[in-house]
Amino acid sequence: MSRKKWTSLDKPPLSDAVLQVVQSFGFQQMTPVQTAAIPLLLARKDVSAEAVTGSGKTLAFLVPLLEILQRRHKETPWGPKEIGALIISPTRELARQISEVLAQFLEHEDLEHLNQQLIVGGNSIEEDIATLRKETPCILVCTPGRLEDLFQRKGDDLNLAARVKSLEFLVLDEADRLLDLGFKTSVNNILGYLPRQRRTGLFSATQTTEVTDLIRAGLRNPVLVSVKEKASVNTPARLQNFYRIVEPERKFLALLDFLSSPTTRTGKVMVFFPTCACVEYWAEALPPLLPKRTVLGIHGKMKNKRANVVEKFRNTPQAVLLCTDVLARGLDVPEIEWVVQWDPPSTASSFVHRVGRTARQGNEGNALVFLLPSEDAYVHFLKINQKVELNELPIEEQKDDSFSVKDQLAVVLDQLHRLQAADKGVYDKGMRAFVSHVRAYTKHECSAILRLKDLDLGKMATAYGLLQLPRMPELKNYTDGGYVAPSFEVDLTKLTYKNTQKEQIRQKKMETYEQTGSWPGQKQHKKRVESWDQTKKAKLDAKSKKELRKAKKQRKKAAEGEAGGSGTGKGKKRQQFSQEDLDELASDIRLFKRLKKNKISEEEFDKAMGIEDDNE
Repeated sequence: MSRKKWTSLDKPPLSDAVLQVVQSFGFQQMTPVQTAAIPLLLARKDVSAEAVTGSGKTLAFLVPLLEILQRRHKETPWGPKEIGALIISPTRELARQISEVLAQFLEHEDLEHLNQQLIVGGNSIEEDIATLRKETPCILVCTPGRLEDLFQRKGDDLNLAARVKSLEFLVLDEADRLLDLGFKTSVNNILGYLPRQRRTGLFSATQTTEVTDLIRAGLRNPVLVSVKEKASVNTPARLQNFYRIVEPERKFLALLDFLSSPTTRTGKVMVFFPTCACVEYWAEALPPLLPKRTVLGIHGKMKNKRANVVEKFRNTPQAVLLCTDVLARGLDVPEIEWVVQWDPPSTASSFVHRVGRTARQGNEGNALVFLLPSEDAYVHFLKINQKVELNELPIEEQKDDSFSVKDQLAVVLDQLHRLQAADKGVYDKGMRAFVSHVRAYTKHECSAILRLKDLDLGKMATAYGLLQLPRMPELKNYTDGGYVAPSFEVDLTKLTYKNTQKEQIRQKKMETYEQTGSWPGQKQHKKRVESWDQTKKAKLDAKSKKELRKAKKQRKKAAEGEAGGSGTGKGKKRQQFSQEDLDELASDIRLFKRLKKNKISEEEFDKAMGIEDDNE
């Protein structure tokens, strides 16, 4: 689709205020999704738009939203308790980002009357209610969970359901992610409070079955808009996708080398990890090994800190952000040059969303995913499943040939081991990170290619720099010698926390352990007082008894089945009748009918039935 200028919109034309703000952003032309969606929304059509990430979807709904609200304001001014537009976003970060862009529009003097409020989790719901009463916003930018809570709120004079009766415009941003995160019920509940006579814009990077169901439920005769860079590509046109094959024990070394290389020094880098525990650990372990760069960590279990971390990432040059899929959608930081993935994401579609954090709005960007030798088939899988072409990233030549990769690995491992030995908090995080990574790997969507049995878990543990292998079922029968232990002696029972409070708790538990012989809070196991042979024999005896009971039960059922025809058996007894009894009963019935019809006398009936007269 050809790109048009913002001034080319003439049916109806944009207001001067909106046009001035858009031009202040430096956007002279509309992106394809904006060119397609904005005229339809301005013409009061419901629109479902599918477009690749970074294609300008935010302005595609903010511009018509402001125009529609202004149009209504000229006809009938907005009342203090009227909400004219709702924007529902899956994450706090994306909602906050939309709110920041909207705030720039509302700073214009002609748009000041359209005030907004950001409603997301992480703060007290009472604060949100107080702000709603005080500010009386016309536009709400929110996450679905908190908005549903406000709708269901009883016992106060808020009554949000009454405030949205005049709603003009609803936006469901990143609709596929809304449903992925389990907000389907919340969104459907919210739709139940909204008036039918409204305009709805649904924006999504992918069209799934769930999104199609939501379109049927929430949109009226929608116009479907699908805009892609190329028919054969699902990622931004100026994005280069790379992969690098690394041995499992050298994965962290490969990441460290990459972040230290000239390739990544000029811009910001996002590194995606599979779990929150992985982010927690590497956010502690990476900074000492990468002193020249600011390393930040963010994940879904962080509540109030997330906004501050994102803001710091925006404002810090050459920063490295370690994150989970909580930031796979919507985050728009123009300076992100590289998106790195520690391993393949749990779903193939997540790959597209992750790499979409770079190469936004027509800019160039790069993405890299680390793969193990057993995962090389993922390259072909991604090409078929998501139409994403991956090219191998060449390894940069080392300046000092005398310092081999083996030596580098030994140095980095020693640093990781000493970091954990110096602080039990880091050691605990490392163990949790490894265990959570292994568990996440078993739940991968592409389990036919990414199989846990193909991994050397000892080598994986080496990459995490663990002081010992954790006790977990997956390592129960581990025998290979891939794990590299610390080069120095370390007594794990004497590791101390740098955190004063945690260390005090640990010392109290240690005192209790020394006195009682059991660790506080640990599950008590019964002491074994018999030999393994006796235990095994008892298990076999129990199994034999169980099988005997089962066989006895089956014989009993069979006997009852056979007894059904003969009238014997201990089951529920049925009275059995012979053919002679049935014939006699039929004869008696015929006699009774003849008596009723006066065809025979009572004496004849009594005689035939064998009933003797009492007077005789």
